[in-house]
Amino acid sequence: MIDSDQHPQPILQVLGVDTGGTFTDFVLFDAQKPSAPLRIHKVLSTPDAPERAILLGIDALGLTQSVASGRVAIIHGSTVATNAALEGKGVRTAFITNTGFKDLMTIGRQTRRELYNLQPAAVIPPVAAELCFEMPGRVDSSGRLLDPLADKKTDAQLAQLKERLQAANVEAVAITQLFSFLNPEPESKMKAALQDRWFVSASHEVLPESGEYERAIATWLNASLGPKVQHYLRRLLNGVSPSPLAVMQSTGGVMDAEYAGNMPVNMLLSGPAGGLAAAQFLGKQTGFTKLLTFDMGGTSTDVSLIDGSIQLTNEGHIGPWPVAVAQVDMHTIGAGGGSFAYADAGGMLQVGPQSAGANPGPACYGQGGSRATVTDANAVLGRLQAKYFLGGDMALDLVAAEHAMDALATELNLSRQQTAEGIIRIANEHMVRALRVISIERGHHLDEFRLCCFGGAGGLHVCALAEALELKQAIVPNQGGVLSALGMVVAPKSRQLSQAYRTIGTTDTLSPGHQGLSESIDLDQLEQTLAALQQRGINQLLDEGIEQDEIRCELSLDLRYRGQRFYLNLGWKNDLKAVTEGFHRQHEMRYGHRLAMPVELVNLRCQVSAPAAVEQLPPWATNPKGCAPASAKEEVRLTGIEKPVAIYWRPDLIAGQTIHGPALITETVSTTLVATGWRAQVDKWGNLQLSHG
Repeated sequence: MIDSDQHPQPILQVLGVDTGGTFTDFVLFDAQKPSAPLRIHKVLSTPDAPERAILLGIDALGLTQSVASGRVAIIHGSTVATNAALEGKGVRTAFITNTGFKDLMTIGRQTRRELYNLQPAAVIPPVAAELCFEMPGRVDSSGRLLDPLADKKTDAQLAQLKERLQAANVEAVAITQLFSFLNPEPESKMKAALQDRWFVSASHEVLPESGEYERAIATWLNASLGPKVQHYLRRLLNGVSPSPLAVMQSTGGVMDAEYAGNMPVNMLLSGPAGGLAAAQFLGKQTGFTKLLTFDMGGTSTDVSLIDGSIQLTNEGHIGPWPVAVAQVDMHTIGAGGGSFAYADAGGMLQVGPQSAGANPGPACYGQGGSRATVTDANAVLGRLQAKYFLGGDMALDLVAAEHAMDALATELNLSRQQTAEGIIRIANEHMVRALRVISIERGHHLDEFRLCCFGGAGGLHVCALAEALELKQAIVPNQGGVLSALGMVVAPKSRQLSQAYRTIGTTDTLSPGHQGLSESIDLDQLEQTLAALQQRGINQLLDEGIEQDEIRCELSLDLRYRGQRFYLNLGWKNDLKAVTEGFHRQHEMRYGHRLAMPVELVNLRCQVSAPAAVEQLPPWATNPKGCAPASAKEEVRLTGIEKPVAIYWRPDLIAGQTIHGPALITETVSTTLVATGWRAQVDKWGNLQLSHG
């Protein structure tokens, strides 16, 4: 556990920080003046030491003294775990499992990624053979010990294991015993013997669910990332102490940094989850609770769907590995503002997934980049105006962007304008395809949703994407360019807990042919298990200083048809028949059919949460009596747009003001293109409500 100093001073400000691939974003809320506008800031990220950019931003915001006096609550979305996992830069980690099962992660699920490739590339196993160790402690499917760590032999066995681990020069240990989620005793004994020397992860703590391969991968990821994440959080804590530090989890809730360091596998979608937390908050604030979101940053675009609440999944991936811990249901593609454009072997224009990142960045950033990117295409087409970019604090090198575009245009035998427009169209098509995957292909009707964009580049593409999806309504949030950082401020403290609970249902009194659970489950036993799970989550929040009456709990069940591998999650309302019928309906919506088969209860889940650091955001400036709406700064002619394009400075707009396209609405952190035929109205919170026709 990471120690942090106590903060006796009252919290006066709340700072949300999102570290991205290109920029580190800041949103500051003043608790002394809750009606004052939020302050926002951006600095270029420092991938070699992410905390350096954070401390630079704190200094630029004039918060160094307040942080040093413990008066600023800092909530952070970190990419340290994500980047280390994607780049294979976790620490040297040993894997311990039952006797006879050390090849568990090498064998995997025996599924092909390329079904018709007869010569697939070999997949390097996550743990080398020499780092896989076997120990007794076998548990059967009922939780009974078959091969216990005998008392007389245990000390000798563990002492020998320690010697082998020391000889292997490992920094972390992952323990995954079969059926440990039913009886964790062997894993607990091993962890207690090893944790004084190594960072140790036990599978019954990381993922107490069935599926030995997925549980092993999650435990290995947690162990291999643990030392790196802990070291990073210690450095950051040292830099901001005595101010409190919390970290965003992959589920869209925050956790104190001292606990987060022990569970880095729960931080793999830390940054993107912040954007969804803010989008959900925005939906509740505006009354539009069905949102199709896309977060277009510098490196990638993350798309997701919010149907009243953030959708979670246990079927995520990080690189080639499954991540079965709960995380926001998100589809990510390599199409961001910094994505490279290039000609492929056939001479066709392609965009992404490789990106310019923070260094050197797009050519127009003037940091030495020489290859054309999506951002360069927007600059060449005039959609990024140099004098308004980052409020004029960062000069755009338009000449460098044109040179990069001309080099690619020559290769493609196209004009500069054709090349730039082609880059935009291809990037848009990548994002449209991803948005369809997360919505239409899952049985949702798009006419019920509004498109919500955020990220620094999102506003330039929102109208084109909405038209491609035949949507008439869209939202560009206030502070959309730093929405993930805003999400850190408005996200609740929370925990997601799970426990395996497998029971097969039999025929009940539902409609003919349906199979249910009501005759096969002891309801009292189920309620007792759920109550124990709930209390465990409550205790964790109580340990963080949350008051009992502030904690809220939501219970749910994972159900599937017998014989299926994957399951659906449904809320629990103490009614077995209702939850079974709900499963049939949800299965039919998702997959197009329901089956006359027994239903299996796989896992129990509990979400416990407490109010966010900030529950109300200040309203946007309204029109004082006698003052006219803000006027355009100027009009410009843009490539590909027939009419003159008016340029507005977003902070000057007033609530209720309507702007008709074509127009550019600029602000410090992003630019919104209101396309021809669209109009934008400023709502009372400063969001741009876009409508077409």
